[in-house]
Amino acid sequence: MIEYRGEDYKEVIDNKGLVLVDYFATWCGPCKMLMPVLEEMSNEVTEMPVYKVDIDKFRPLAIDSQIKSVPTLVLYKDGKEVARQSGYQPREKLEAWIEQYK
Repeated sequence: MIEYRGEDYKEVIDNKGLVLVDYFATWCGPCKMLMPVLEEMSNEVTEMPVYKVDIDKFRPLAIDSQIKSVPTLVLYKDGKEVARQSGYQPREKLEAWIEQYK
């Protein structure tokens, strides 16, 4: 997983293929449950970058991205948002969700 550190967000998502962005908060219980699942997936699925964005550190980005709850996963394909979902999901459901957009 790649921690977002304030770089140009357009460059982060403007990738050929899929990019997954996890908007999270350190105080969020479901976020803490989801993090190891995403880390494991990012280590195994190397063709899809997985970024994590701390909404407390990057509040303007979270507002611009219309993040209303955490965790929220946003899936981009070729630089455009194709899907989003909120809340904890087990790995099998996440993989099935992502597979729809490959």
